[in-house]
Amino acid sequence: MNLIKPEKLKKGGTIGILATSGAAGEKENVQRAVKFFENRGYKVVLSENAFDEFRDMAGNDAKRLEQLHNFFKNPEINAIICMRGGYGAIRLVKHIDYDLIRNNPKIFCGYSDISALSIMFLKKSNLMTYHGPMAIGDFGVEEPCEFTVDSFFKAVTTDKLEYQPTRPKIYKKGTAEGLLWGGNLATAASLCGQDFIPDEDFIFFTEDLNEPVYKIDKMMTQLMNIDKFTKNIKGIVLGEFLDIDNQAWLDELFTGIGEKLNIPVIGGFKITHGTEKITLPYGAKAKLDEKSLITSTI
Repeated sequence: MNLIKPEKLKKGGTIGILATSGAAGEKENVQRAVKFFENRGYKVVLSENAFDEFRDMAGNDAKRLEQLHNFFKNPEINAIICMRGGYGAIRLVKHIDYDLIRNNPKIFCGYSDISALSIMFLKKSNLMTYHGPMAIGDFGVEEPCEFTVDSFFKAVTTDKLEYQPTRPKIYKKGTAEGLLWGGNLATAASLCGQDFIPDEDFIFFTEDLNEPVYKIDKMMTQLMNIDKFTKNIKGIVLGEFLDIDNQAWLDELFTGIGEKLNIPVIGGFKITHGTEKITLPYGAKAKLDEKSLITSTI
């Protein structure tokens, strides 16, 4: 892959807050996120549909798609931070102008439902994006988490990153190399039917929230039923699976996957819907062992 890397974020640049998925709900968090970046010396552009509502989404598909395209076309915007997750991104993936994305590379960051966009941008546009914090739930809360903020700014301003699991859990020992790819498990599985799996070796990172373990099993099986997935996967990095119903089954599941695929499976990383989260570069060169995940965009 000829990976396209966006320019690093510089002080005084312009950050766009983009609504691609769920409706904002309370406006206060969006306004606080704007002030958060302005107080750090950045200019901020808010998408026109930020406070629109259509069902549970921030406006209808046409409006959300229009704003996505406009943000990438806008030469004044240096980085795009998604407003929130929820639902709606998968409704756009068949209609995105991936040539436009490829020809206007810039920082793009989000998680949860946004994983669908990051996965497709990497596959169809070769664009490196970031799995990381969003406006409403992270930058727009009354007291943004220092750990999360620091990880984000380090990721979008430097080329080499190293992450250690906070509570290491080794399901299968080993080492792996490949590009870094993955995201929210339910969102990744929802892309089945699309051409979305990397064509080269990859390390898969994933997390989820409020999913019973049988559904986690089902979604991992969906992915593993894709020949390209099982052929190219070289390691698994596990974040947090919050509010699950059966930890023993989850542990058994990922131990079994490691054994079946004969790849390292390492858990305990702050990839999460929780407050403390790391920011990861999609498509970066990655190395995984039992102690750390190292990524490089050089």
